[in-house]
Amino acid sequence: MRHSLDEERAALRARLGSGARYDAPMAPAEDLILARRGTAYFARKLNELADSDLDAPSLASGWSRRHVVAYIGYHARALTRLADWGRTGVETPMHASTEERDAEIDLGATLPAQALRHLYTHSAVHLNVVWRDLEDAQWDAIVRTLDGSAIRLRELPLLRAREIWHSAFELGNGGAVWDLPPQLRTS
Repeated sequence: MRHSLDEERAALRARLGSGARYDAPMAPAEDLILARRGTAYFARKLNELADSDLDAPSLASGWSRRHVVAYIGYHARALTRLADWGRTGVETPMHASTEERDAEIDLGATLPAQALRHLYTHSAVHLNVVWRDLEDAQWDAIVRTLDGSAIRLRELPLLRAREIWHSAFELGNGGAVWDLPPQLRTS
Protein backbone atom coordinates (compact mmCIF):
# COMPACT_ATOMS: atom_id res chain seq x y z
CA MET A 1 0.00 0.00 0.00
CA ARG A 2 1.38 3.41 -0.97
CA HIS A 3 1.06 6.23 1.53
CA SER A 4 0.96 9.93 0.88
CA LEU A 5 3.96 12.09 1.74
CA ASP A 6 2.03 13.59 4.67
CA GLU A 7 1.22 10.11 6.01
CA GLU A 8 4.85 9.07 5.66
CA ARG A 9 5.99 12.20 7.52
CA ALA A 10 3.54 11.57 10.34
CA ALA A 11 4.75 7.96 10.66
CA LEU A 12 8.38 9.11 10.70
CA ARG A 13 7.67 11.66 13.44
CA ALA A 14 5.93 8.98 15.49
CA ARG A 15 8.95 6.66 15.14
CA LEU A 16 11.63 9.27 15.84
CA GLY A 17 9.96 11.17 18.66
CA SER A 18 10.10 14.77 19.75
CA GLY A 19 13.90 15.14 19.78
CA ALA A 20 14.33 14.67 16.03
CA ARG A 21 14.69 17.51 13.52
CA TYR A 22 12.08 17.98 10.83
CA ASP A 23 11.64 20.23 7.84
CA ALA A 24 9.45 23.27 8.45
CA PRO A 25 5.88 22.77 7.23
CA MET A 26 6.35 25.41 4.49
CA ALA A 27 9.71 24.05 3.31
CA PRO A 28 9.85 23.05 -0.39
CA ALA A 29 9.25 19.36 0.36
CA GLU A 30 9.31 18.00 -3.20
CA ASP A 31 12.53 19.80 -4.06
CA LEU A 32 14.13 18.67 -0.80
CA ILE A 33 13.23 15.09 -1.71
CA LEU A 34 14.88 15.49 -5.13
CA ALA A 35 18.03 16.90 -3.52
CA ARG A 36 18.17 14.20 -0.82
CA ARG A 37 17.62 11.39 -3.30
CA GLY A 38 20.30 12.92 -5.50
CA THR A 39 22.64 12.97 -2.52
CA ALA A 40 22.03 9.27 -1.95
CA TYR A 41 22.47 8.49 -5.65
CA PHE A 42 25.73 10.47 -5.85
CA ALA A 43 27.01 8.68 -2.73
CA ARG A 44 26.22 5.31 -4.31
CA LYS A 45 28.03 6.19 -7.55
CA LEU A 46 30.99 7.58 -5.59
CA ASN A 47 31.17 4.49 -3.38
CA GLU A 48 31.29 2.27 -6.47
CA LEU A 49 34.62 3.87 -7.37
CA ALA A 50 37.92 2.63 -5.99
CA ASP A 51 40.25 5.37 -4.76
CA SER A 52 42.43 4.93 -7.84
CA ASP A 53 39.35 5.40 -10.08
CA LEU A 54 39.03 8.98 -8.83
CA ASP A 55 42.05 9.96 -10.93
CA ALA A 56 40.29 9.01 -14.18
CA PRO A 57 38.68 11.64 -16.41
CA SER A 58 35.05 12.45 -15.77
CA LEU A 59 32.40 13.28 -18.35
CA ALA A 60 32.81 16.97 -17.41
CA SER A 61 35.23 18.47 -19.89
CA GLY A 62 38.69 19.01 -18.42
CA TRP A 63 37.82 17.55 -15.02
CA SER A 64 38.85 14.34 -13.34
CA ARG A 65 36.39 12.49 -11.14
CA ARG A 66 38.22 14.11 -8.23
CA HIS A 67 37.19 17.53 -9.57
CA VAL A 68 33.54 16.45 -9.76
CA VAL A 69 33.60 15.21 -6.15
CA ALA A 70 35.35 18.37 -4.94
CA TYR A 71 32.90 20.53 -6.91
CA ILE A 72 29.82 18.86 -5.44
CA GLY A 73 31.26 18.98 -1.92
CA TYR A 74 32.10 22.67 -2.17
CA HIS A 75 28.74 23.34 -3.85
CA ALA A 76 27.02 22.04 -0.70
CA ARG A 77 29.21 24.31 1.42
CA ALA A 78 28.35 27.29 -0.80
CA LEU A 79 24.62 26.60 -0.48
CA THR A 80 25.06 26.24 3.27
CA ARG A 81 26.55 29.74 3.33
CA LEU A 82 23.51 31.06 1.44
CA ALA A 83 21.14 29.29 3.83
CA ASP A 84 23.01 30.80 6.78
CA TRP A 85 22.68 34.22 5.13
CA GLY A 86 18.93 33.73 4.78
CA ARG A 87 18.63 32.47 8.36
CA THR A 88 20.73 35.16 10.05
CA GLY A 89 20.44 38.10 7.68
CA VAL A 90 24.25 38.39 7.67
CA GLU A 91 25.45 38.49 4.07
CA THR A 92 27.47 35.35 3.40
CA PRO A 93 28.18 34.90 -0.31
CA MET A 94 28.67 31.53 -1.94
CA HIS A 95 32.21 32.52 -2.98
CA ALA A 96 34.10 35.79 -3.29
CA SER A 97 34.51 35.19 -7.04
CA THR A 98 34.40 32.51 -9.72
CA GLU A 99 38.20 32.45 -9.61
CA GLU A 100 38.10 31.65 -5.89
CA ARG A 101 35.54 28.90 -6.50
CA ASP A 102 37.62 27.39 -9.31
CA ALA A 103 40.80 27.50 -7.20
CA GLU A 104 38.95 25.82 -4.33
CA ILE A 105 37.82 22.99 -6.63
CA ASP A 106 41.31 22.56 -8.09
CA LEU A 107 42.81 22.38 -4.61
CA GLY A 108 40.08 20.03 -3.40
CA ALA A 109 40.83 17.68 -6.29
CA THR A 110 44.33 17.19 -4.83
CA LEU A 111 43.05 15.90 -1.48
CA PRO A 112 43.78 12.29 -0.57
CA ALA A 113 40.88 10.05 -1.63
CA GLN A 114 39.60 9.52 1.91
CA ALA A 115 39.64 13.25 2.63
CA LEU A 116 37.81 13.93 -0.64
CA ARG A 117 35.14 11.38 0.27
CA HIS A 118 34.81 12.98 3.73
CA LEU A 119 34.46 16.41 2.12
CA TYR A 120 31.49 15.12 0.13
CA THR A 121 29.85 13.32 3.05
CA HIS A 122 30.33 16.05 5.64
CA SER A 123 29.22 18.87 3.36
CA ALA A 124 26.07 16.98 2.34
CA VAL A 125 25.12 16.25 5.95
CA HIS A 126 25.83 19.84 7.01
CA LEU A 127 23.65 21.26 4.23
CA ASN A 128 20.81 18.90 5.15
CA VAL A 129 21.00 19.89 8.83
CA VAL A 130 20.92 23.59 7.93
CA TRP A 131 17.88 23.00 5.73
CA ARG A 132 16.14 21.07 8.50
CA ASP A 133 16.71 23.96 10.93
CA LEU A 134 15.23 26.66 8.68
CA GLU A 135 11.92 28.05 9.87
CA ASP A 136 8.97 28.68 7.54
CA ALA A 137 9.61 32.41 7.03
CA GLN A 138 13.33 31.87 6.44
CA TRP A 139 12.62 29.83 3.31
CA ASP A 140 11.42 33.07 1.70
CA ALA A 141 14.57 35.04 2.54
CA ILE A 142 16.30 36.47 -0.52
CA VAL A 143 20.01 35.87 -1.15
CA ARG A 144 22.29 36.27 -4.16
CA THR A 145 24.03 33.53 -6.09
CA LEU A 146 27.58 33.78 -7.40
CA ASP A 147 26.37 35.44 -10.61
CA GLY A 148 24.45 38.05 -8.60
CA SER A 149 20.98 36.61 -9.20
CA ALA A 150 18.54 37.19 -6.36
CA ILE A 151 16.79 33.99 -5.28
CA ARG A 152 14.71 32.80 -2.35
CA LEU A 153 16.13 30.12 -0.09
CA ARG A 154 13.30 27.83 -1.20
CA GLU A 155 15.01 27.65 -4.61
CA LEU A 156 18.21 26.14 -3.16
CA PRO A 157 17.03 22.51 -2.92
CA LEU A 158 16.10 22.39 -6.62
CA LEU A 159 19.39 24.08 -7.49
CA ARG A 160 21.19 21.41 -5.44
CA ALA A 161 19.13 18.62 -6.96
CA ARG A 162 20.07 19.66 -10.49
CA GLU A 163 23.76 19.90 -9.64
CA ILE A 164 24.07 16.68 -7.67
CA TRP A 165 22.12 14.46 -10.07
CA HIS A 166 24.03 15.78 -13.08
CA SER A 167 27.34 15.51 -11.23
CA ALA A 168 26.60 11.87 -10.39
CA PHE A 169 26.16 11.26 -14.11
CA GLU A 170 29.40 13.15 -14.82
CA LEU A 171 31.36 10.73 -12.62
CA GLY A 172 31.16 8.51 -15.69
CA ASN A 173 30.85 5.18 -13.95
CA GLY A 174 27.55 3.86 -15.15
CA GLY A 175 25.11 6.57 -14.21
CA ALA A 176 22.63 7.06 -17.00
CA VAL A 177 20.46 9.96 -18.07
CA TRP A 178 17.37 7.84 -17.44
CA ASP A 179 18.47 7.52 -13.79
CA LEU A 180 17.73 11.23 -13.41
CA PRO A 181 14.25 12.11 -12.16
CA PRO A 182 12.13 13.11 -15.18
CA GLN A 183 11.81 16.74 -14.07
CA LEU A 184 15.62 17.09 -14.12
CA ARG A 185 16.42 15.45 -17.45
CA THR A 186 16.16 18.66 -19.44
CA SER A 187 17.53 21.10 -16.84
